[in-house]
Amino acid sequence: MEMDKIMETVNFYLTAYAFKLLAAILVFLIGKWIARRLADLFVKLLQRNKIEPTIIKFFENVIYYVLIVLVLVAAAAQLGINTTSFLTIIGAAGLAVGLALKDSLSNIAAGIMIVFLRPFTVGDIVTAAGTTGRVESVNIFCTTIDTLDNMRVTIPNSNITTDSITNLFVNPTRRVDLVFGIGYEDDIAKAKQILNDLIAADSRILKDPAPAVALIELADSSVNFVVRPWVNSADYWPVYCDLTEKVKLTFDREGISIPFPQRDVHLYREAA
Repeated sequence: MEMDKIMETVNFYLTAYAFKLLAAILVFLIGKWIARRLADLFVKLLQRNKIEPTIIKFFENVIYYVLIVLVLVAAAAQLGINTTSFLTIIGAAGLAVGLALKDSLSNIAAGIMIVFLRPFTVGDIVTAAGTTGRVESVNIFCTTIDTLDNMRVTIPNSNITTDSITNLFVNPTRRVDLVFGIGYEDDIAKAKQILNDLIAADSRILKDPAPAVALIELADSSVNFVVRPWVNSADYWPVYCDLTEKVKLTFDREGISIPFPQRDVHLYREAA
């Protein structure tokens, strides 16, 4: 009789916990499937927006494992485990890890800002954190830039987002700003006509917006003209260099001087 009671009690608990265990397993399996589908959906969303593959992989892992933790908590609740203390432990552990990895997390947050705000993308030429060059990659913790003299610089993302960012070629056109000085004794009208002719002769210079040539300053040693043609962004430096050279050669040929700073010094002898 005593043995029957024991077996009845064992069967009762086995039956009760078997249902709970089965429910916990089902919650885990279904939750895991949903977590994977949600992570894949988020990946497709990022790919559609042409986000960097490294960033996509990072977010895929973060989203998936965060959801798995929630699924485990839900499965534990089906077994009758007190999940309140469990969540408290997870929260405390997360806080400790966050404090330990404060600098790394700031770089991750900055990387997220770069990805979603898009001040630049891979291939753009930028000035960021004091470095000018072509963006090679945007990663979780850092951004890699190849400088114009072909050195590779790795910059922490937080350094980039806390400083100004200049994207040099994101717009299709740019204005070339040049200043040329002539002597006070030179012919202003002739110099201005030469500058206009040189601009008109260069097919790379755009007609719209119209280029500007104007006398801008009567400086200490020169009369200065500002020359502001618009070009396609890819032609910026070729036009800048070619126009500077052509102005110098043409001014020399036409007898127009390009003065350099001068200062007259007068010496007075004091009587003994």
